[in-house]
Amino acid sequence: MNASGVSEQAGRRPRRARARGRAISTTIPARHPDAVAGEAEELRRALVDDRPPLPSDWSAARTFLWRAMLKIKHVPEQLFDVTMFPVIFLLMFTYLFGGALAGSTGAYLQDVLPGILAMTVAMITMYTGLTINRDIEKGVHDRFRSLPVWRPAPLVGALMADVVRYSLGSTVILVLGLALGFRPQAGPGGVLAAVALMLVFCFSLSWIWTLLGLRMRSENALMGVSMMVLFPLTFVSNVFVPVETLPGWLQAIVDVNPITILVRAMRGLMHGGAATGDLALVLAISAGLVAVFAPLTVRAYQRHA
Repeated sequence: MNASGVSEQAGRRPRRARARGRAISTTIPARHPDAVAGEAEELRRALVDDRPPLPSDWSAARTFLWRAMLKIKHVPEQLFDVTMFPVIFLLMFTYLFGGALAGSTGAYLQDVLPGILAMTVAMITMYTGLTINRDIEKGVHDRFRSLPVWRPAPLVGALMADVVRYSLGSTVILVLGLALGFRPQAGPGGVLAAVALMLVFCFSLSWIWTLLGLRMRSENALMGVSMMVLFPLTFVSNVFVPVETLPGWLQAIVDVNPITILVRAMRGLMHGGAATGDLALVLAISAGLVAVFAPLTVRAYQRHA
């Protein structure tokens, strides 16, 4: 580098230093008060006047029902227990034990199908509690708490989704039964009445597992408790064999089993011999379950929320 270049750089340094040391003005220009007031009014209108109305209780519950349906759409394996489980039970018990218990598989099918229908749907009533417990464990429940919706809406939506699940399971069993030779003597009206009675009972039974789902610490614990109750409740009944063939001490237990009363009423509705006493008793049991466990479940859910 020559002497002229050095003198050039020496002359530039003071100018850079002066540029870095120059003061920068941060003064904000004054705004007209009318403009500030106009913006404040627009902000207030956006936050208060133009805010969309809150959803109704029914609308919020339907949204959570649709959420449950979307979960089934994206994870169709959830329907395995609703579709394959009753098919396996119906085929297995009809063709393995039908000839020995009723003389022929066709005669046994007329008697066992209402029982298997009630048993399989009652077995899947636990899934409302499992869904609630899973949402709590994953933290989804905490996100629902921050939404400006009716607090029990996630609970009601899950129960409504399970009614859809019960209806799907009933349809699968009935279609398979008709294909195998099931012929209800009361016709379609009797079948629909029996399915409606079963849905009412299973809906009321699901409140128990929903309450336990809020109380239990894990999904596995809830599954274990529900199976420990549902297996004796469904198998120690008149689903597979007549009550008269059981020992006397066991008949006394089976006769007061709610599943026994439900199956007896369903058989009567499907085959044209429904007893008014059985129908009234099933409805009374269902109303009692809802009256006891629904307030406890809602209270536990709101306390948890």
